[in-house]
Amino acid sequence: MKLKVLILAALAPVAAAAQAPNFTITGKIGNLNKPAKIYLDYGSDGEGKQDSCELVNGTFKFTGYIANIASGRMTLSREGIRDKEVYGSGGLGDVIYPSFGKEKIHITSADSLYNAKWTGSKVYEESLAFIKAVGPPVMTIHHNANVALSRATPEQKKDTLFFKALDKKVNEMQASRRTKIVEFARKNPNSYFAMHSLSEASYSTKPEVILEVFNKMSEKLRLSYDGQTLYKLMTADKVTALGATAPNFTQKDVDGKPVSLSDYRGKYVLVEFWASWCSPCRAESPNLIKQYAAYKDKGFEILGVSVDSDKAKWVEAIKKDGLTWTQVSDLKGWESEARKVYGISGVPANFLVDPQGKIVGAHLVGEKLNKKLEELFTN
Repeated sequence: MKLKVLILAALAPVAAAAQAPNFTITGKIGNLNKPAKIYLDYGSDGEGKQDSCELVNGTFKFTGYIANIASGRMTLSREGIRDKEVYGSGGLGDVIYPSFGKEKIHITSADSLYNAKWTGSKVYEESLAFIKAVGPPVMTIHHNANVALSRATPEQKKDTLFFKALDKKVNEMQASRRTKIVEFARKNPNSYFAMHSLSEASYSTKPEVILEVFNKMSEKLRLSYDGQTLYKLMTADKVTALGATAPNFTQKDVDGKPVSLSDYRGKYVLVEFWASWCSPCRAESPNLIKQYAAYKDKGFEILGVSVDSDKAKWVEAIKKDGLTWTQVSDLKGWESEARKVYGISGVPANFLVDPQGKIVGAHLVGEKLNKKLEELFTN
């Protein structure tokens, strides 16, 4: 399949004008006042932005520029603390994940963002229709599971069968959604939301199936930012196959110094994709520390590649876990360029690269990594 390369040229004054605000979100949530704040994190075509607004008698207003349809996270913190409702509330925070376009939008609610009514957004209405067809988003599934957990009786909270049943329900709902996304995309080749969500479906669908659906979608969507990102992810298995030369990349370390994978030629290097917010990643840290200490003097290195977007949280996690090897990140979160090139659909994930730059191992966690390193360095 051939993808067209679009080259855009514009005079500086025209480009400047294009950055003028093209969306507005106003709202009223009860009668809340300072310190209560609304936080809006949103992204469009790979560009992420953050904004916040104090509530005055429940009212707030956001304006900004987006290149295309935006996906975002909106959070209400009654204490005015960013992300506390997201990470410090047991999954029960007042958080929503809306999509919106270049529109004038108004949202209202008597008590919370979660129950807010949206008006003035055709994109939001289209997103609701998509959700109705394929099922609730992953974040909503987990929110509802956390609500069920919070309402559990003391006896249920001690019952392993209760947790297994809840976990099974969550997994079944996510699997059902992924299947329905693929079918929706087949039937709706012009749907932005279908293209936007196909990467989610790839978690349990073979790349060739995703590509078959992708190839039948409209040219506009295939050439879009989401379309080209998906194509890279779905074809990355060829790029990162065992024996292939590991794709080079350059990102900055915690001090802002550029570091390239090619700098490690002559040594075995584990390219470790992780994030400060990823519990399984952090759980693997002690084993990585142990293996690094055992083999670093024999030519073994680790290059940590974070998919964080918050530098402070990234640096804090490095210090807290005691990670002494080089860490890099472009701080683009899930839009990390290295993640796309390597086709990472979840973290933790890693690739073991030999001194000649060839990939000799992939997704080595725990004992799998330990045995591979023992095989390389003790024979």
